[in-house]
Amino acid sequence: MFKEKNLSVMLLSEYPFTFSNKYIYEIKFDGIRALIYVNKKMITIKSRNNIDITNFFPELNNIKDIVSNNNVIFDGEIVILENNKPAFSKVQQRLRLKNKTKIEEYSQNDPVTFVAFDILYLNKSLLNKPLIARKNYLNKFKDTTNFIKSKVFLDGNNLFKSVKELGLEGIVAKEKDSLYYPNARTKEWIKLKNIKQDNFYIGGYIKNKASYSLLLGEKEDKLLHYVGKIKVTNNNPLLKNILKEKESNNYFIDYNENAHFIKPNTKIKINYLEKTKNNMLRHPYL
Repeated sequence: MFKEKNLSVMLLSEYPFTFSNKYIYEIKFDGIRALIYVNKKMITIKSRNNIDITNFFPELNNIKDIVSNNNVIFDGEIVILENNKPAFSKVQQRLRLKNKTKIEEYSQNDPVTFVAFDILYLNKSLLNKPLIARKNYLNKFKDTTNFIKSKVFLDGNNLFKSVKELGLEGIVAKEKDSLYYPNARTKEWIKLKNIKQDNFYIGGYIKNKASYSLLLGEKEDKLLHYVGKIKVTNNNPLLKNILKEKESNNYFIDYNENAHFIKPNTKIKINYLEKTKNNMLRHPYL
């Protein structure tokens, strides 16, 4: 599995959850999930979709220095920390760079950190070892500037409260004895998201093939600012009322694409993960 470099990551699930001591808890870092195949001579970084992204992160090359004579596969998250919080848009931006000089420049000015939360291979497969045993193997590797091990917490309830206060993405609960199941979602690894809620105006809609997209906005100094859109099905009760609205001029001051615009009289509650620096909603839904 080390030579083929085609392993798939174990995925997180969402289920109704009760905190229990059969789990360990970790902060859910908002970044790029990746597997790192590494020994002292080479390093290959694969995304969760098994795409080679090694060349985008030259600063992670020094992970080769901590593995000695071992062949290792680490599982974790590539993040850029800004004010001690993951800046998702920044790390995502790195994958859009095409110029090698630019990538080197970004790696110097905005270096990434690999947060390792699992180890899948240490000269042999560890997939059938329980999580706690894999954590013990992982702890043999020292933290560096660009490589840190995810901190484990036993009190998930208080950790989740702290994560909410800090405005982080959420936490992950993992059964202590869980094995590693590539490309599978099981009840042994569960994510608990820090979901935010706010009210936003509907300023228009777009008709898709099998659904509609509602254009969302918020008012500031009586001006309507575009913050994103959500998809709704054709039989959504809210949509039926929106389609009855008379079409109007575009009230958005910063949205110029083709759409059916209405007066922003209807306000709805939206769930979302966070607002980006551009004030756009990440993963909004009803």
